[in-house]
Amino acid sequence: MAINDKLLDELMKDCKTQEDLFGEGGIFKEIVKAISERALRGELTHHLGYDKHAVSGNNSGNSRNGFSKKTIKGDFGSTEIEVPRDRNGSYEPQFIEKNQTRFTGFDDKIIAFYARGLSTRDIQSQLKEIYGVDVSPGLISSVTEEIIDEVRIWQNRPLEVIYPIVYLDCIVVKIRENKQVLNKAVYLALGIDLDGKKELLGMWISQNEGAKFWLSVLTELKNRGLRDILIACVDGLTGFPEAIEAVYPQTRVQLCILHMLRNSFKYVSWKDRKELAQDIKPVYTAATADEAETSLLNFAEKWDAKYPSISKSWHTHWANIIPFFDYPDDIRKVIYTTNAIESLNMTLRKVIKNKRIFPNDDAAFKLLYLAINNVSKKWTMPIRDWKSAMARFVIEFGDRIPV
Repeated sequence: MAINDKLLDELMKDCKTQEDLFGEGGIFKEIVKAISERALRGELTHHLGYDKHAVSGNNSGNSRNGFSKKTIKGDFGSTEIEVPRDRNGSYEPQFIEKNQTRFTGFDDKIIAFYARGLSTRDIQSQLKEIYGVDVSPGLISSVTEEIIDEVRIWQNRPLEVIYPIVYLDCIVVKIRENKQVLNKAVYLALGIDLDGKKELLGMWISQNEGAKFWLSVLTELKNRGLRDILIACVDGLTGFPEAIEAVYPQTRVQLCILHMLRNSFKYVSWKDRKELAQDIKPVYTAATADEAETSLLNFAEKWDAKYPSISKSWHTHWANIIPFFDYPDDIRKVIYTTNAIESLNMTLRKVIKNKRIFPNDDAAFKLLYLAINNVSKKWTMPIRDWKSAMARFVIEFGDRIPV
């Protein structure tokens, strides 16, 4: 709605600075107060059925009964307004409801700060500095607590029948429990749908990462409607492939090459890293599984005397590494690394870094859910090279992909 320039000129005639407009005693705050009070008086008039001082109000059975004062918090600080009352007490304000203490949208500011990993104290400081509003820790907790119901709905939502690729991984968070600080595993399942778009399928918290708990996660995914996974990309956790096979027997398990490389470099001295990286590269860039195995034998011959655990680890997990070599380049590019979930993990780690220790599981869930919500807004495009990969998937798994 356009506002008359003459009205604006009249309102702003004594304003010379931003403080005059938006400061504690600025015109904007006065406008918010005036409009709010005008709207509330209009509501009461509608409720009573007659204008103030109107003759029709005589002996109507109800009438105006003064005002009560109320302080409302908003983007431009705290504003005290007068809320009209009726004699019978039957008037229920709608513009600013009875128990409402914040303008619509103010809660979103609190949640946005919380989603960035800010502590309660930091959120208090930010709101005071930016908006000039004093907010109690209890208010911040009550606003963020409402997220839990939203999380539960999200966690139990139905899933698509098939996801060509699902990445399964964990991050570790510190949570206080029974007067102890425990390292707990947050299980993440990131799916790539038939359009190539990312979707976090769920999030679970447990004491430690283990194949037994992954089995319960996979069972839950199936109960929520996910009937088939073409390729599951995982780390080298013992028993993980067997857990996947128990729920999704047709799924091909692919060990994450990036995890293998990280584990390979874990105990390598800095002076050897560059040379060792060059020598192991032919293993995972080989054209065929036979070529890869030959490259691994060559690597072992050179490095086993100094780092025997590296080739041993690759040999141990070889059965879940070599499926990679059965795929053409189009699919290899997509599953070579868990870049999709690694990117998500990096975002989550940045957020939880500020928290350090969560008071309970729900607190961790709230923050991680909000962070995921933020990052998933960018997941609007298919992942790179998806069209080529999907064309290959149709050839490889055609009978399992719905037309």
